Amino acid sequence: MANVVRRFEGQVALVTGASRGIGRATAVRLAQEGAHVVINHFRGADQKYPGAAEEAMRLACENGCSASLYEADMSDTAAVRKMICDVADQYGRLDVLVNNAGICPMVEFLDITEEIWDQVHNLNLRAVFFATQEAARQMIQRKTRGRIVCISSISGEFGTPTQIHYAPTKAGINMIVRSVAAVVGPYGITINAVAPGDIATDISREWDEANPDEIQRYIERCPVRRRGRPEDIAAAVAFVASPEAEFVNGSVYVVDGGITAVL
Repeated sequence: MANVVRRFEGQVALVTGASRGIGRATAVRLAQEGAHVVINHFRGADQKYPGAAEEAMRLACENGCSASLYEADMSDTAAVRKMICDVADQYGRLDVLVNNAGICPMVEFLDITEEIWDQVHNLNLRAVFFATQEAARQMIQRKTRGRIVCISSISGEFGTPTQIHYAPTKAGINMIVRSVAAVVGPYGITINAVAPGDIATDISREWDEANPDEIQRYIERCPVRRRGRPEDIAAAVAFVASPEAEFVNGSVYVVDGGITAVL
């Protein structure tokens, strides 16, 4: 990225679920702008995508400042708290937390089991709450005017037949953001969400490959006539995480190419 503004010089950013997709793009963007980025990954996902976390770290270091890896299961609250405390202790600060980790198995309504429901909610919503809580605690204790950014989705407002288990987690994230904003704002901390539309990532790859006609119809209907890219979301995250967005708090930024404007 030529002539990039280094808005995060000297800052420490933790991005959850950052080995691939939106998380990786965000980690690289923040590193490009001067942050030391801690890339959270999970060995369960690493088995399906071997080397992905190391590649994310390589890209962040190659294109930006510096990066490190931290392995933790985001659905394990104790592990989440420990990770955030470890990062803050090791670097003496935590300036930015990006709650990105999430899953979205496409499942029909009548096929959703308790196990699938719990798995999605534990990672997509429960982890976001407790990561946000611990990050806010660390920022307040260290008097850091930090930024918390949560990756939501337009599914938090517009449901789809195969995301009935997923959509409530994103609606919940939106309400966490709007509610926590009032608590952390007086400390100079902001919390916001970025809500992507359709983004071409591994999370929906199998469904995409099985439904090319649906993808084409989406592109033809989307005002910008393309699907989103992880870098589109990373750019929005970088803005709301930056010092220049200090008056943006409790907002949900929709980044969807305008698709919700024509729904």
